[in-house]
Amino acid sequence: VSVAAFAAVAPSASAFNFGVAGPRAGGRSTLPSVQRAPSAAVSTSTALFSDPPPRRGGYVRQGEEITVKKRDPPYPKIGDVVRFFDVDGGKADGEVLVGKIVLIQPILQKEGAASVEDDGTNKWLVEIAELEDVGDGYYAEYPSRKRGSKRSLRKLEEVCPVSASFVRTEDAYRVPRDKNGRPASVYDGYKLIGYEGPAAVPINEEVVKTDMERYNELKFKLIKDAALAGLFVTVLVDLFKGLDDALTYFAGAIGGVGYLFFLSVKTDTVGSPGAKLGNNVSNLRFVLPALVLLGVAGRNLALGSLPGNAGLFSTVSTEQFACAMLGFLTYRIPLFLGQLSPVVGDSLTDMLPGSAGVAMQMARDAKNSGEEESNSLVDENLTPVLLVCGPPGTGKTSLVQRLVSDDDRFVEPAWMDRVRDPATFERLELRDEFLRRDPSGRYGLTKEGILNAAETAATEAIRGSPTDANGNEAARPPRAVVIDGNVDLARKLTALSGARLIGVWVGLDTMEKFETRIRSQIESGDVQIPPDGDADSVVRAKVKEIVQDIEYGVVSGVFEFTVLNDDFEDSVRQLKAAAEYCFK
Repeated sequence: VSVAAFAAVAPSASAFNFGVAGPRAGGRSTLPSVQRAPSAAVSTSTALFSDPPPRRGGYVRQGEEITVKKRDPPYPKIGDVVRFFDVDGGKADGEVLVGKIVLIQPILQKEGAASVEDDGTNKWLVEIAELEDVGDGYYAEYPSRKRGSKRSLRKLEEVCPVSASFVRTEDAYRVPRDKNGRPASVYDGYKLIGYEGPAAVPINEEVVKTDMERYNELKFKLIKDAALAGLFVTVLVDLFKGLDDALTYFAGAIGGVGYLFFLSVKTDTVGSPGAKLGNNVSNLRFVLPALVLLGVAGRNLALGSLPGNAGLFSTVSTEQFACAMLGFLTYRIPLFLGQLSPVVGDSLTDMLPGSAGVAMQMARDAKNSGEEESNSLVDENLTPVLLVCGPPGTGKTSLVQRLVSDDDRFVEPAWMDRVRDPATFERLELRDEFLRRDPSGRYGLTKEGILNAAETAATEAIRGSPTDANGNEAARPPRAVVIDGNVDLARKLTALSGARLIGVWVGLDTMEKFETRIRSQIESGDVQIPPDGDADSVVRAKVKEIVQDIEYGVVSGVFEFTVLNDDFEDSVRQLKAAAEYCFK
């Protein structure tokens, strides 16, 4: 509407001021604004200039006040990234540090202490693992050798949470900074009133039961192996040294088995109400060597070998003492052999050249996985797993991605995230149960992540689908898991129970093509050249690894199909044809 038209309607055009409003605080509007001049001579309708109803989040004119409800700070939890201070360098408020909460524990109050107002302070201590400032607002965990010395205890009211996000490519936490360049906190502190401590971690009874069964099996195996080792060496001593030394050695071996038994008593009662009693009973293991020597001395006394006024233990000869102590330490033999056997076995396999080492590795894997049970190969309950494997640089990753995008019957396995479930991730990591880890260390591939992926995808596919006339749900569509793997993962998958493995090997037809792709990766920076090497040495090392991988692919018997990835579209067609065997 023009100014003239508006003035013709209004009683007095001078009663209004027209102008252009500049940017206001909190907004960027530059629209024309209309302001009413303070004039009592102007009589207008209140309906025309009445204030509109307030809108949440809308513009509020100057002079009006709005009340914003402030959000309460959160309760603390283990794993939170926090900011705290440490007096250093003479600063008034100390050095600003960033860390993660690893433990929350109550502060014990003295009995009879004067009660104070319950504001939540002086009730909780937090243990913080300090994070290293690596620059640009990134904070990473210290190396393992330094983590023990980078722990701090603070009262809960002395720390405040920060809005940190984990950046996978940097393997560090990104922490926002304030205008002074210091880590900015989300709140001034945690909510203290009403805090009752960290929430209890849910316990998986099935895992506890399984762990207890494995512990009992290990305990029984150690005691049994110690007894058998003692008996075996006793027979050897009898053959080479005679019955007297054999009996002395056997007495020492029995003492060693008793030592393991009393040690297991202490282990069984750790963390239980009977821990103190179990600890006291287990201390009897320290007197077992003396009891063995006392038994040897008593036998000598019974045989009349006590000279003059000599003491009881003086009847034990040097040879008898050596036999008794060696017998007592026999329980360590199966322990050492059990620890060395995996290392020695892997080292022997690595030392064998070419196909012989691969064949030996396969024989050992077949023995461990029980592949001799041929009936398991046709079990309909097995999950079909399409393993696409080959040397690096053959384009197998692109083939797998194309297969998954073109055919929804194939799904990729689910990886466990360290950030989402740190407790379970750490437990599986300590047990070495991950089949594969990503380069950042955040994600891990487990047996369950492979076997459950197909079932989960099939369930999602029929969710919400209509039922038939009898109320039955639609049939589950077939699903198979496709894995983009390397040779190391292929070795582990051959021992995976519950899976039906269909192997596809992806390669190139000449070694020159491998070398060409390696050099292109070096030029693009995907493959780094070490400071003390050159491009040719890197190519030779990569070619050697590729030859070893090809040897495994040829003699392993895992791969029924081979795709030479010279033409991508033709390779995709061959991979799809091989993948159909997952449903046959």
